[in-house]
Amino acid sequence: MSQTDHLSNNTASSTLTIIQPDDWHLHLRDGDGLMAIAPFTARQCGRAIIMPNLSPPITTTLQANDYQKRILSATQQYPKFKPLMTLYLTDNTPPDEIDQAIKSGLVFAVKLYPAGATTNSEAGVTDLKKCYPTLERMQKLGLPLLVHGEVTHANTDIFDREKIFIEQRLIKLTQDFPELKIVFEHITTADAVDFVTESSSFIAATITAHHLLMNRNDMLVGGIKPHHYCLPVLKRETHREALITAVTSGNKKFFMGTDSAPHSQKNKENSCGCAGMFTAFAAIELYAEAFDQVDSLESLEQFSSLNGALFYGLKVNSDKITLQRKKWTVPTSYPFGDDNIIPLRSGQTINWTLLS
Repeated sequence: MSQTDHLSNNTASSTLTIIQPDDWHLHLRDGDGLMAIAPFTARQCGRAIIMPNLSPPITTTLQANDYQKRILSATQQYPKFKPLMTLYLTDNTPPDEIDQAIKSGLVFAVKLYPAGATTNSEAGVTDLKKCYPTLERMQKLGLPLLVHGEVTHANTDIFDREKIFIEQRLIKLTQDFPELKIVFEHITTADAVDFVTESSSFIAATITAHHLLMNRNDMLVGGIKPHHYCLPVLKRETHREALITAVTSGNKKFFMGTDSAPHSQKNKENSCGCAGMFTAFAAIELYAEAFDQVDSLESLEQFSSLNGALFYGLKVNSDKITLQRKKWTVPTSYPFGDDNIIPLRSGQTINWTLLS
């Protein structure tokens, strides 16, 4: 049964109160950019899993500790917000680092980036076999592996990279480590939905708001839209529909992970633009819109506020938030270091407003 406290869909001013959500996949960058964007998430969420793909990446517990301090400094106006840190897996990550991560109490997962798959993934894994001793230690100690699930073969169609990863990498990984907790990050295909649904309780997945709201036409029709380019790339409509079915099904394996990935305007609007969408400024509002479109607002709380905490073995947040079905216009840009960042829906409207 849904734990939603209040839901009224009868008027244009209807409200929805839910347990405070968590973002289980978030990019915050560093430096001035971090200071500019971290408060958006801290205002909405109780916790967030922080991605480690800085330059250089966060590969040790000591580095994660230092990065967490910088995040807490950037979000001090929201003292209840807790950044949950991760380590960046490399071919050479020693098993002993996993021991240190567990002892620290601040590292909650390790992130697998196949080398060359996405932003700052050059130091990522070239051969999973090289990581097997470390993965064995993670399985033993219960530290989850977060997987960017795409192959990087030059001859693989970009729209098939997730499907091929499942077939060539992920099935074997789950067979070799049947009790390793794995989060299949930002899934984008019906193939991934089926894989997670049919797998053991050790397998879960995050799904972004932008993959629930858009398909590849939104990136390509009428001209290429660089601010809609992300990795994994937007897929065809049938895959978007499969994602919607997954998040509204009540299946506890699927939970909120925005993959909000800020890049400066000059780096997005470039002859080789960066991959990523900035959605943290209105994360829960965008998810509410996606659920509202299919008349499933009653499923939002479980997806955004309950399932992730259950998978990670954490308590549900004690605070609550209230949303109102009220349109507002998104700013055309936000400050981002010495440049601007163009948010999703720049200059357009979002149908829900976060009240508190």
